[in-house]
Amino acid sequence: MKYKMIALDLDGTLTNSKKEVSAHTRDVLIDIQKKGAVVALATGRPINGAVAISQELELDIYGGFILSFNGGVIQNCKTKEIVFQQKIPAAYIPRLGEASRRFQVPIVTYQGDEILTEDTTDKYVRIEAGINKMKVRELNNFAEEVNFPVTKCLMVGDGWYLEQILPKMRREFGHILNIFRSEPYFMEITPPGVDKAFGLEQLLRYTGISREELICCGDGYNDISMLQFAGLGVAMENARDEVKAVADIITETNDNDGVACIVENYMKNR
Repeated sequence: MKYKMIALDLDGTLTNSKKEVSAHTRDVLIDIQKKGAVVALATGRPINGAVAISQELELDIYGGFILSFNGGVIQNCKTKEIVFQQKIPAAYIPRLGEASRRFQVPIVTYQGDEILTEDTTDKYVRIEAGINKMKVRELNNFAEEVNFPVTKCLMVGDGWYLEQILPKMRREFGHILNIFRSEPYFMEITPPGVDKAFGLEQLLRYTGISREELICCGDGYNDISMLQFAGLGVAMENARDEVKAVADIITETNDNDGVACIVENYMKNR
């Protein structure tokens, strides 16, 4: 099979433990783009949190894509065009703000280059800000001040506690929102039906590439859908067991250039 596109999760997959792309992986990905392959970054991050990596990989030169918010927004890196976007129904934002207070967990969303939340000192909010290299702006009242279109909210907290409230959130909102954990301490809230597989389906329709020609690499819970969707689903050696269970193959860890290994073995001689 001639693979024409590779979709890559960022944290724990494309980037190493230092949140950096190794020089070898970068060079390999630039090389296959020169030969006509498409590189897409499929991440839970907002677009602003992935732009630096996309530029490092020269997606802005070769026409790669960022699938942000787990596929809720897709941007063509070369033209800067938003080719797809799906929003959370506005009526649910106040209810999500109220739920965060009831469950006593911070909720965040995103606007431009800022992360918005009522609790700027929470350690998990700070982790999210560090991952995305974005500023955090404090809100007095999430429900009242988030009065603009939103593609993703994020509730953060200790993993054991989020595990307890996840089924409660799904009972309350699951009929209209997609709610899942991407990390033990992150609970993602996106529009109905939106996940990385859904976003990639929209991107394939846009590019004319088939799912059989798609490789997806990931390590986290929110990567499971795209690994199942892809022509070749690849789990990192450092992936969670649930992710490995659905993968077609397992590659090296993110610290051992696992993505580069896949490109070299399946795409370099395309």
